[in-house]
Amino acid sequence: MQVNNKFSMTLLSRSSNESFARSCIAAFAAQLDPTLEEINDIKTAVSEAVTNCIVHAYREELGNIYITAELLENNVIKIKIRDKGCGIENIEKAMEPLYTSLGGERAGLGFAVMQSFMDNIKVTSKVGKGTCITMQKKISRRFSFNG
Repeated sequence: MQVNNKFSMTLLSRSSNESFARSCIAAFAAQLDPTLEEINDIKTAVSEAVTNCIVHAYREELGNIYITAELLENNVIKIKIRDKGCGIENIEKAMEPLYTSLGGERAGLGFAVMQSFMDNIKVTSKVGKGTCITMQKKISRRFSFNG
């Protein structure tokens, strides 16, 4: 697919950066003229992915969260959220609803939420190397890129 526009940013894994990341992606996605529901879906999925980096990937330390977003042909937004944290040992298990590696107050719904709000989600991970979440969503409104 042809890339019509893209951006990237790097944030520290501080909880205060979760809302900033969500807002940046929403502002970028606005170029596709999404519905309010579509923009809220994207913001929620990004929040969950960034929160996973903060809570799970880096746990007791600060690290970088790498975010890229691309506006593709056919009104598709592609978002990658990557960390260089602890990684996920068993992705299939981690993606099960209600599963959490931390227990306690965590609901274990992050991946399920991302899957429900985005059209496509792919998770790759290596223990000790980090995790990459790639999400895509097709925006329903007509878009003409004016570059």
